[in-house]
Amino acid sequence: QVQLVESGGGLVQEGGSLRLSCAASIRTFSAYGMSWFRQAPGKEREFVAAISRSGVSKDYGDSVKGRFTVSRDKAKNTVYLQMNDLKPEDTAVYYCAAVRTFSNDNTYTRLADFSSWGQGTQVTVSS
Repeated sequence: QVQLVESGGGLVQEGGSLRLSCAASIRTFSAYGMSWFRQAPGKEREFVAAISRSGVSKDYGDSVKGRFTVSRDKAKNTVYLQMNDLKPEDTAVYYCAAVRTFSNDNTYTRLADFSSWGQGTQVTVSS
């Protein structure tokens, strides 16, 4: 059973930074591709960032490219999302998701790719 717990959300001013963490209770963490999604009130959940099981391949949503960085620490079974230059439109609940894969370098960006989700962490950016 996969359990994902996000943390690190909060209230930050425009232009500020936050680092989100997602701790995974997965025996074989290195067998999973990991991704971040977000959902703002009244909007659909959207893709933010993805990292392959090897950690080599990364992918980002257009609205966060150049500002957000995804990484993973295999020793800690944790994936991170470093968010810089935050904007009010980044306000949302952020979710991490895991997908078991045999591919070392594929990244996964579609909601339908995932069956395991965390409970989410709120990020609020004030102007």
